Amino acid sequence: MEWTEEIIAQLKALWAEGLSTAEIGRRLSITKNAVVGKAHRLGLPARPSPIRRNAKPKTAEKAEAPARSAPPEAAPAPAVEEKVAKKEKPAASSKSKPKAPLRSISDPEPQKRRGPSCCWPIGDPGTPGFHFCGATPIPGKPYCEEHAQIAYVSGCETSLG
Repeated sequence: MEWTEEIIAQLKALWAEGLSTAEIGRRLSITKNAVVGKAHRLGLPARPSPIRRNAKPKTAEKAEAPARSAPPEAAPAPAVEEKVAKKEKPAASSKSKPKAPLRSISDPEPQKRRGPSCCWPIGDPGTPGFHFCGATPIPGKPYCEEHAQIAYVSGCETSLG
């Protein structure tokens, strides 16, 4: 597209009227991005974002910025453990019969080993006790023998068999 003097004059006039860049683009048969780019290159005055029409001006936001406090530091470990313990108590006292996990998720430090290890997830990924089994996997499989029996149901294996 060529920016002729006539189109530039129309752009400046529509910009001064306060029309949106999309509307100016429609009237000039060009994209709104072309309007934004040319307005910037011409040095036309910036206008507030249509997304934040009711927002405070930038000067007010900058004045408030120092008043905001930084995010709090991580809570000490005892406080976190107390919250976790409170969340786990109601689940243990519920009347529904819980399913017994194959491995204990109460171990605070799951078994760490080098090399391949069983990738069976144990616990809820959103909780601190979540970890993977970590036992030695069957060669060529991601799980130990115990979890492979669960993962690979007879008759369902296709290319894993």
